[in-house]
Amino acid sequence: MNDVRHVLVLPDRDAAEEVAEELPDRFGIAEEPQLVRDALAGEDDAEDAQWLVVVEDPESRLDPAALDELAAEHEGWLEAP
Repeated sequence: MNDVRHVLVLPDRDAAEEVAEELPDRFGIAEEPQLVRDALAGEDDAEDAQWLVVVEDPESRLDPAALDELAAEHEGWLEAP
């Protein structure tokens, strides 16, 4: 089995939460995505934190281009593997 993990990078928590809520409807994922705060190096201010939405894709069935498009709708992007 090839475990694939997609990481979507979003500008703030609200955007990350919106993306996480849209994923089940748009992509039919069953497992809830994980939200992770990613502070930029050397920054203590929460304003400078990005948020990551981590999506497990054990069957490699999710389209990376479609995930990137979803992230872009919220001013984010799909992190390259």
